[in-house]
Amino acid sequence: MSERGPRERMVFSAAQLIRRDGVAATGMREVAVHAGAPRGSLQHYFPGGKEQLVNEAVGWAGRYAGNRVARFRAALTQPTPSGLFGEMVRQWTDEYTAVGFVGGCPVAAATVDWAESTVSTREAAASAFAAWTGPVAEALADMGVPKERAGALATLMISALEGALLIARAERDVRALTAVARELGPLLDAAVGKDD
Repeated sequence: MSERGPRERMVFSAAQLIRRDGVAATGMREVAVHAGAPRGSLQHYFPGGKEQLVNEAVGWAGRYAGNRVARFRAALTQPTPSGLFGEMVRQWTDEYTAVGFVGGCPVAAATVDWAESTVSTREAAASAFAAWTGPVAEALADMGVPKERAGALATLMISALEGALLIARAERDVRALTAVARELGPLLDAAVGKDD
């Protein structure tokens, strides 16, 4: 985090705090402290206040998730849709096993906390999900899933993952994550080379 400038550190810190505590419980002061940035810099970098910072953190999270898709795919010896989904899930099961169930997806947290009351946050969340869904759909198409079906399956994968994250955090158990990977995998692989 130290190579980032103060603005980037604050956006990153906001995403980390939102994924842990939600938007409502994440204050601007806490973000500055977490980022190691002077409090006065918040007004300078985020003249739109907390709403701007939240929206930028949500955008960062969507881009981060989208960029991870290429790394997950590269980790696969034989890329398959189920393998890609398994890597997406494994990121979370590894985190929860190592550090506990303290964090979730910052985009989901912002959607739940603010999207209904703040139009710009709803739009930022929709864009963030698109920034994640797009690369997943492209990876599926590259693996042989027909393009007209790849987008719908990418949405299914992300929806299943987000739902499993909520259940895992509630239960303090990775059971839901392993279940969606196991049960969705065959459906995803069956889509390869199939036209609807």
